[in-house]
Amino acid sequence: MAHTRHDTMRRALRREVAGTIGLLADEEDFAAMRRYRTFTFDDHKTYLKQIEGLLRTLAAQGGHTSVALFDPAEYEEYCAETGLDPDTPGSRTRFTAALASDGATLPYEGQPLTDLVPELVDEAVRQATWEYATVVLARAGTCATCGEDIGRAAFVRASELITRALATAGPGTRHLVCSVPTEPETLLAALHVDSDPDGDTRLDETEALEFTTVLAVGIATQRPAGMVLRCSADGNRDRVHGWRMSGGRLQPLTAAEVFDAYCTDAISGELVSPESGVDYCAAPDLEGDAPEGGHTH
Repeated sequence: MAHTRHDTMRRALRREVAGTIGLLADEEDFAAMRRYRTFTFDDHKTYLKQIEGLLRTLAAQGGHTSVALFDPAEYEEYCAETGLDPDTPGSRTRFTAALASDGATLPYEGQPLTDLVPELVDEAVRQATWEYATVVLARAGTCATCGEDIGRAAFVRASELITRALATAGPGTRHLVCSVPTEPETLLAALHVDSDPDGDTRLDETEALEFTTVLAVGIATQRPAGMVLRCSADGNRDRVHGWRMSGGRLQPLTAAEVFDAYCTDAISGELVSPESGVDYCAAPDLEGDAPEGGHTH
């Protein structure tokens, strides 16, 4: 009786424990881990099926499990820094626990891995973008002209510009996209905003913070960034506006420039057909009170 009671208690406690699984999402990462003797899988497809089966089992037992991307290069660095032997299951478990505390994770809610993996990759990219942009702003220093913290001032300015851009659209759905060219990759951020006829606005605060930070990087570094606003409302054609960054200021694009930007393939440079039901419109000026002469942050 005591043994049965203890087993029941353990099962109950197991349901109270949250766990994280480190996932080798692509074949290249999987191949990199095969050099470790204690990593016993030899086929990536079989590995993914086993991971999905484990996730389903844990979910059926009532447990909460999150999934993180397991990066072999980061794992190797982690083991070198902590003095762990990388060829042990225990080291992989400790690395996964570290991912759970400060890495990009998503909860498993019964969805197939084919749906979970793209979302997890997107989340990892978002977090990496946020971390990089935050570092750039922190290292921007102070303005030689006025002594103001450039990163902080750029963030405040970005917030003002986003608010003005959103105020140019009426009720409906508004989708903002910002891109800032950096080395080695272009920073991208998106912000989805819904508003009703009463003026109430709904948005994801984390998404808004990330978007503002990326736009602030363009302002602080004065890189040739760009921002696009797409407005959608029931019964109306979608409207698209665009701005380009020049000298730390957002300059409105004409309708023709917005059309060219939307109807040109970014990689090949070839023309693509315009979307039906979309108007490419001249953008309003968002910088009406910004100082001339380039003294912006």
